[in-house]
Amino acid sequence: MKPKKVTNDDLEKIVAGVKTQAVEAIGNYLYKGFRIQVSKYNLSGAERVQLLYQRRRKEGLCIVCGTKVAKKNPSTGRLYRLCEFHRKKIDKKK
Repeated sequence: MKPKKVTNDDLEKIVAGVKTQAVEAIGNYLYKGFRIQVSKYNLSGAERVQLLYQRRRKEGLCIVCGTKVAKKNPSTGRLYRLCEFHRKKIDKKK
């Protein structure tokens, strides 16, 4: 995952997020040539998977393989959580 370039204001928001233990503060950041990594220490397997699921969902990626999802759900208008390949696998099971 590429680090996100941040400004002074962004860095202050990240530090405030770390102080309040906000999940949104987790990530890799690039600040004036320094890479700053914010992560939780000693995550359980379930917490790690949940963070991966949330990050992929937010970025519009398939939650299983991480490829870009192109189709939207017509009823909600949001991107599907699975790519075409994995959606076909689910449809075969039904």
